Amino acid sequence: MSENTPMGVVCINKHEGVTSHTIVNIVRRLYNTKQVGHTGTLDPMATGVLPVMVGRAVKASEYLTAEDKGYIAEMQLGITTDSGDITGTVLSQNSNIPSPDEVKNAVLRFIGNIKQTPPMYSALKVNGQKLVDLARKGIEVERNARDICINNINVECIDELQGMYRLKVNCSKGTYIRTLCTDIGDTLGCGAAMTSLQRTKSGNFVLENSYTIEQLEQMTVEQRQSILLPLDSLFADLESITLQPFFEKLAKSGLEIYLKKIGIKQDAVSVGKRYKLCDQNGFFALGEVKEYPDGLAIKPIKQFVI
Repeated sequence: MSENTPMGVVCINKHEGVTSHTIVNIVRRLYNTKQVGHTGTLDPMATGVLPVMVGRAVKASEYLTAEDKGYIAEMQLGITTDSGDITGTVLSQNSNIPSPDEVKNAVLRFIGNIKQTPPMYSALKVNGQKLVDLARKGIEVERNARDICINNINVECIDELQGMYRLKVNCSKGTYIRTLCTDIGDTLGCGAAMTSLQRTKSGNFVLENSYTIEQLEQMTVEQRQSILLPLDSLFADLESITLQPFFEKLAKSGLEIYLKKIGIKQDAVSVGKRYKLCDQNGFFALGEVKEYPDGLAIKPIKQFVI
């Protein structure tokens, strides 16, 4: 890889009507590199935060999908569709719309650790096939319910007569907001479908610090380079350890580094804790504490600088 190849992360404010893959292709063109990837797919109708990794930063993608997400969604009560959102085929309609108080009480029941069954119209794969591809062929397969967590929901009535509501949701990875809306509708007995979705947060990335594709296209090459966040910003919540040359060499060879050798007390660290490993030039690897016969050690689990 050339030293001039860009590396870092740009947070895109995705517009409606395009796939996340389309955004990746545009970023590839704008940054003139094939090494581009994203974390957390957004449906074509969805907008908002889509972190896009450029260059060697794509190697960090697998560690970012576990981050909590924030969404603003709108749903309409009294209607169900095959996709769970307003773009799908209408399956049923119900004019018996519950009161705002009933809606609020039903919504609040979803806060906490719950089970959620992924929708057929999703990118999730079963036996190597995307559920959405099967759904478009009229095929429905059994899906296992998954554990998710709804940290918080704020519900606001937009139009009581039409049954229109806005939900502000903070949730764990793997949460389908369309399914949340349909589950709320089922609980109320009137049905519901999502009418819009905006992701406002993905881990440390927020809408306020995101760029639209139009903004990126209007920038010069230098400006686009300057807005790339450094690789270690992806792990802003982790502590850093700057290694002396001997231990740096061990880490870059993929070997474990015993905590007692670098002055870290074992009783202050738990197995599974992660650190940013740095040398004199900065961050180069992600390390995780593991238990060995001779004690706790930090094992490099992903190298980012060759």
